[in-house]
Amino acid sequence: MIKGTPEKIARRREEIVNVCEALYQRMSFRAITLKEIGEAAAFSRPTIYNYFRTKEEIFLALYTREYDRWNRDLQEILRGEKLPGGIPEAVARSLEKREQLLKLLSMNNYDMEANSRPELLVEFKASYGRSRELIRQILRKFRPDLGEAEIREVIALFFPFMFGIYPYVSVTDKQKAAMEAAGVVLEEQTVYTLTRSCLAGLLGEGKGEGI
Repeated sequence: MIKGTPEKIARRREEIVNVCEALYQRMSFRAITLKEIGEAAAFSRPTIYNYFRTKEEIFLALYTREYDRWNRDLQEILRGEKLPGGIPEAVARSLEKREQLLKLLSMNNYDMEANSRPELLVEFKASYGRSRELIRQILRKFRPDLGEAEIREVIALFFPFMFGIYPYVSVTDKQKAAMEAAGVVLEEQTVYTLTRSCLAGLLGEGKGEGI
């Protein structure tokens, strides 16, 4: 049983997640351990176990927070009256600020979900589900010509597409050298150009930029 007020427990969990996020800026998911997190946070490993049982649970909390951050941006889009650049532009601009979300989604999603308690996974899925619902509402509001079946298809294709954005735009020097040696032409893209092009294509608004 964790001792303390709900506010104190939430604050301590947030501190642990913040440390994990800082480490993730300079270390790989595989290299980060509970020991590393404990040392950086000045918490003992037993103390961390009061809040998270595995490293993956800490990352899942970070992952949930990233979806919550994106959801706030999507809510801003939904509150608007007009989208001068259309849905592809607005969503692409919101997603280009969420590189960490895309990194977590593409590289460590399976491990985080497989090694976290069901109640934490439910909390994460709620944030993910909120993203899907906000995109659905944006489509309904700004593209009233789309039927429900068309909206479902856009969502069914766009969310799996997001898994591939980060590795496509974050090419390492080693990967570039290998592609050159293999004679593969590297067409550099950004989160914005890929996202905008994908949504423009799905919505029948032309190819968009970048492809």
